[in-house]
Amino acid sequence: MTNEKKQAFTLRITSANSTELIEILYEMLLEYVEDAKVAIEKNDIMEIHDSIRKARGCLKELMESIDFAYDIAGYFMSLYAYVNKELLLAEIRKDVTVFDNVKVVIEPLRDAYTQLSQLDKSEPVMQNTQKITAGLTYSRGNINESIEEQNNRGFYV
Repeated sequence: MTNEKKQAFTLRITSANSTELIEILYEMLLEYVEDAKVAIEKNDIMEIHDSIRKARGCLKELMESIDFAYDIAGYFMSLYAYVNKELLLAEIRKDVTVFDNVKVVIEPLRDAYTQLSQLDKSEPVMQNTQKITAGLTYSRGNINESIEEQNNRGFYV
């Protein structure tokens, strides 16, 4: 994943509610799967391992977010266990076709959470995050950078 994508995900995470966080995890998992696919095609063993490890990290977070108070939780856990098994197989076999199985499971879930996040009007999970406005102005021979904080990141006591 490129640094720009990481920064975009970081920015989205800081202002996301709980439903949007799940959607972001699905998107990150799919990004790491794509990275692993490219690494397999390049035969870059370290990158394959790293990308699949990160995809499994996203999957682990998704597994930990399951609320077992609901009956559907078992189905989600089964799907996540299947995806985990497929990721392991992809790493062992170095087979990019296995990633298609992962996408068949994850993409519809991501799409469902995208729709749910539009309905969820709850507050962001992260409170008291720093908001910064930055810009550049220029004149003859000069470039001036200005950064303006919009609130204090202090601690609530």
